[in-house]
Amino acid sequence: MITEFDVTTGETPKRLDIFLCHREPGMSRSGLQRLIELGRIRLNAQIVKPSQKIKPGDRITMDTPQPGPLLVNDEQVPLKILYEDDVLLIVNKPARVVVHPTSGNWTGTLMNALLAHLEKKDQTRTTKDHQRTPGIVHRLDKDTSGVMVIAKTHQAHRALAAQFEKHTIHRTYEALVWKVPEKDEDVIDMAIGRDQHHTQMVSGDSSDPKRAVTSYQVKKRFGDEAAYLLLFPRTGRTHQLRVHLVSLGCPILGDQTYGGPKVRTIKGLEIPRMMLHARMLGFQHPISGHYLEHEADLPPDMQEVCNALGK
Repeated sequence: MITEFDVTTGETPKRLDIFLCHREPGMSRSGLQRLIELGRIRLNAQIVKPSQKIKPGDRITMDTPQPGPLLVNDEQVPLKILYEDDVLLIVNKPARVVVHPTSGNWTGTLMNALLAHLEKKDQTRTTKDHQRTPGIVHRLDKDTSGVMVIAKTHQAHRALAAQFEKHTIHRTYEALVWKVPEKDEDVIDMAIGRDQHHTQMVSGDSSDPKRAVTSYQVKKRFGDEAAYLLLFPRTGRTHQLRVHLVSLGCPILGDQTYGGPKVRTIKGLEIPRMMLHARMLGFQHPISGHYLEHEADLPPDMQEVCNALGK
């Protein structure tokens, strides 16, 4: 699967591997470095080192292996489809499923499932119609469940991407957090970017911070030990909700990357994964212009933790 893109005007010179870490948050820096060294990622059609500096106007070509069908425990897992038409899909992504194939993780991803789904549908189409490929417009972290939209055509992908870029998408997330925010509702306005010292993490300590805004509401308190929040991201930065909640002193339960070992258990209860769920997604249909809005109920594992905390 070959992807090409140009380095845009205004981009500051930086190492190729670091630049790609920012652009492809689902891929590790070490995985990107291996692809560069194998010549699968090229700069201006040339094989270069990961340390090569990029500059505006450069063209980057990424050749990533084509993934196979989605297999989990040797059985194909069906997609949880909330809505589908000729140009897009809306799905309820389960937790523990990676969205996009990465180095060392080419199977068992949402993209694999999408490819398998579209291949089945294309069996009834003519050859010239076999131009539908799933376009990932936005991502959810591996441990985050919930609503995602996927484009089937290039036109739909461009239109949806523009809405995300302009921050006109409506989103609601649910989270269970450690401790309780001081305010019942507030707006977090804190610029974030790739951390200067830990490139796989995001923080305010970044050489290239971007504005990030999240509003939240505390819907339920579990004493002083935990809370159930609704989150409304107004921007869509990588790890935005996770980092913003840490800034309140309330990391998401189960998010050991940002919350450390203290969020693994609470009241003697083992937290099975990061307690974050994309509840609702609303946007303008890329072709008709009609507003679409779909929700996915709180998944059973998060509901069980809620029930246990409420006892």
